[in-house]
Amino acid sequence: MTKVVKRFVISKNGIDNKITCEFTNKNNVKYIYNQFTIYKQLKNKFDNMECFKKYKTYTNTNNLPKFVRELSTLV
Repeated sequence: MTKVVKRFVISKNGIDNKITCEFTNKNNVKYIYNQFTIYKQLKNKFDNMECFKKYKTYTNTNNLPKFVRELSTLV
């Protein structure tokens, strides 16, 4: 099952449940990504972000972050 989201989001719940998301940015580019797959590759980066430490979530409204777009595997 793919969850349609209005912004890029990685959350503790999404990681634990291996949620796949579909996000269309403001330039109408569609991305499909799995939160667990992204987190697994960037665990240290997310774990060291203040927002992720405090709220257990990271979001970006306008686009996938550059560090995520550069990954070879999103799903």
